[in-house]
Amino acid sequence: QVRMMESGGGLVQAGGSLRLSCTASGLPLDDYAVAWFRQAPGKEREEVSCLSRSGRYQYSPDSVKGRFTVSRDNDKNTVFLQMNSLKPEDTATYYCATDPYYSSGGAFAVSSGGSDFGYWGQGTQVTVSS
Repeated sequence: QVRMMESGGGLVQAGGSLRLSCTASGLPLDDYAVAWFRQAPGKEREEVSCLSRSGRYQYSPDSVKGRFTVSRDNDKNTVFLQMNSLKPEDTATYYCATDPYYSSGGAFAVSSGGSDFGYWGQGTQVTVSS
């Protein structure tokens, strides 16, 4: 059974940092690209990062570019999302996701709505206070 799990969320003041972790059981994350999404109440789900299987390619939208960085630790089967200079508008539930569709070394998702990802974690809440 595949299970993905996020951790590391919490409450932080504006300008602060958090590092989210995504681990998986029953699924080797280093076999696929891994994406991070977020969703705030009343808003559409937004892809905030994607790292290719090879680790050579990544996507981030303008809303987080320069502030969020994604990385892998294959030995720990973990993908990280380092979030710096957090803003109140970053407040959301954050999810990691992956899918065998993105098994090519250079494949990664750009501006995905999430429907192309079949494996999801339960989410971790990030709240940024002003």
